[in-house]
Amino acid sequence: MKKIYFLVLFFSARTLFAGNSFYLLGARSLGMGGASVSLSDFWSAENNQAGLGFLKDAGGGLYYENRFGIKEMSIKAGAFAYPIKSGALGISVSSYGFNLYNENKAGISYGQRFSEKFSAGIQLNYVSTQLGENYGKHQSFTGAVGIMAKLSNELTLATHLYNPTRTKLSDYNNEKIPTIMRIGLMYAFSEKVLLAADIDKNIYEKPIVKSGIEYHPIPILYFRMGIATNPTQNNFGLGIQTKELRIDIATGYHSKLGFSPAVSLAYQPFK
Repeated sequence: MKKIYFLVLFFSARTLFAGNSFYLLGARSLGMGGASVSLSDFWSAENNQAGLGFLKDAGGGLYYENRFGIKEMSIKAGAFAYPIKSGALGISVSSYGFNLYNENKAGISYGQRFSEKFSAGIQLNYVSTQLGENYGKHQSFTGAVGIMAKLSNELTLATHLYNPTRTKLSDYNNEKIPTIMRIGLMYAFSEKVLLAADIDKNIYEKPIVKSGIEYHPIPILYFRMGIATNPTQNNFGLGIQTKELRIDIATGYHSKLGFSPAVSLAYQPFK
C-alpha cells in the first residue's frame, strides 16, 4: 500500500512539475549523503564537470539505484572520462523510470585545469521525458557549468549550475527543465579521512543541505556515511578497491519510504 500511495503522489507531482531532473551518479556520492560537488573522479562527468580538470587517469563505470525499493523509480547510468593535456573529456548517460514514465539524458562534457589550484568545466545534454500515450515524448538540449578551486592542500571549494539557461522541455503547461545551483566544500584531514558538505538549490524548492564523510583505513577499503535534508535521509556505504576495479555499494534511508540501495562498478587505475 505504501508503494501504491507513493506512486500516486509521484505521478501527480510529475503532472504538475514535469521535467528532466539532475541525478547525482555513483554509489560513492550516495554513501556520502550526495555531497559530491567538490569531489574529483570520472563521475564528475555528470556531478561537476570542473572535477574533470584534476583527473589524471581514465576511468568509467556503471551505476544502479533502486529508489525506495520501487523498481519503477530506479536509476540506471554510466559515465566515462579520459584525460587530455590539461583537462579531460567525459560522457554520461542516465535513465530513470519505466515504460509509462521515463526520463533519459545523455551528455558530453569537458573540464579544463587552468592551474594546479583552479579548474572549470562545461557540459551539453540531450534530455527527454515520456509519459504514457497522451503526453507523448518531449526532448530538448540543455547544459551545465562548474568551477573548482583548491584553496589549500586540504580545502576545496566548488560550485555547479545545471540548466543555467532555464530551458523549457515542452510548451505544454510551460514545462521547464529544473535549474539547480550547488555549492560545496571538501576538507581532507589526511589521506585517510575527508569531509564534504553541499548546499543544493532548485529555484522552485527549498535548499537541500548534504554532508558526508569518507574513511579510507587501508588501500583496498572505504567506509562512508552522510545525511541530507529536505527530506531528511541517512546514508551509508562502502567501497572495495583493487588495482583497477572498484565496487561501491550504498543506501539512503528515508524514515517513511524506506531504503534506496545502490551499487556502482568502476574501472579506474589505482595509484
